[in-house]
Amino acid sequence: MSVDGLAVLDGSKGILQLRGVRPFLSSKYGLTKHPNYYLTGDCDKKNLFDIEKFLSRQMRLKPDEKYEVVNGDLAAKFICTDNDKS
Repeated sequence: MSVDGLAVLDGSKGILQLRGVRPFLSSKYGLTKHPNYYLTGDCDKKNLFDIEKFLSRQMRLKPDEKYEVVNGDLAAKFICTDNDKS
């Protein structure tokens, strides 16, 4: 498809790029037709994710509870990643 062809692409079509396959032309899927649409923020504003509220949450410790303080920089050295596997 040429650049000019992309400029006049039908609004109901889209180019999908998925890992492992070449990009292809496909019909767009109507979000409102999805069975779980009612769970999205587009359907009901109470389902919107509030990042500010999420980031401001703090763990509440009880006075009689035991816990261990860990240095995050030090702990990161011990986390195993896929590249570390032998």
